Amino acid sequence: MSSEVAVCRKCRQAGEKLFLKGARCRTAKCPIESKTPSPGQHGKKPLARKLSEYGKQLREKQKVKLMYGVLEKQFRRFFRLASKYKGASGEILLSLLERRLDNVLFRLKMAFSRDQARQFIVHGHVSVNGKRVKSPSYLVGINDIISLTETTLKNKEFVEGVIDKRMNIGVKVPEWLELQKKERKGVVLRLPVRSDISVPIEERLIVELYSK
Repeated sequence: MSSEVAVCRKCRQAGEKLFLKGARCRTAKCPIESKTPSPGQHGKKPLARKLSEYGKQLREKQKVKLMYGVLEKQFRRFFRLASKYKGASGEILLSLLERRLDNVLFRLKMAFSRDQARQFIVHGHVSVNGKRVKSPSYLVGINDIISLTETTLKNKEFVEGVIDKRMNIGVKVPEWLELQKKERKGVVLRLPVRSDISVPIEERLIVELYSK
């Protein structure tokens, strides 16, 4: 199975767009748009068995994990961290996931997908406040400046063929971030809040799952 088909399969399993392939998910080529049957031998047939409350909770957690590209161990760590803050744990969890460096790079239109953003970070192409960061799970803060490293900026073929091409796509950058296209960098204006996330997520189900 190709990586492209595998990524689309994840969205089909979730039953909605998770924007794992960036701009392509906004086109008619998206399997969700074309109403491609769910994966499996009998994909065209709807599931006869109604999901239990636990099943709904599990599915919602899986959807968010797939969307942000985190493993179970990482997800639990983020949930424990969210639980330490005052406020709604579910909303804080989503805010923390949004603040991941790989997600921020994707939101700033400096990568076509979160997967690609992770590759850029791990390969040493990204810096925060002038310091190279190789951890995709790094949490950005207010006034942080996310940019490409000096070495990467010197690679014109990569910058113009990949980074600039993505930044010129007509996708809106969320209000908590500012893209400075000419300098090929972004600034964190404030911490993300629940209303900044457009994908429908029932975070209360995740909280209920981990509260058992």
